[in-house]
Amino acid sequence: MSTSSYQPDPTGPGSYSMDDPTAAGTGPSAASSTRVGTVVWGLIVLALAALIIVAQLGIVTLNATYVLIGLMIGAGAALVVGGLLSARKRDNEPTTGKS
Repeated sequence: MSTSSYQPDPTGPGSYSMDDPTAAGTGPSAASSTRVGTVVWGLIVLALAALIIVAQLGIVTLNATYVLIGLMIGAGAALVVGGLLSARKRDNEPTTGKS
């Protein structure tokens, strides 16, 4: 009988390690962040749903023209501010020297 116990190598093929730079989701192509446009459109849909519910309950009478104007102004402002913040964050990242 052998006294050694076999334990598989945790860094062997088919394993996943958080320290492995080639692990899925950690490569340079996987460096994705939340897109501003997606968040803004999601907020628009939620705001419209909330306004429809409020209008159906009869709590407030809404003018559709004013609601749409307000949503467009809010969405435009959110897209501009989000784009500026995203550009500022992107400018702070170190460059690799490649163009």
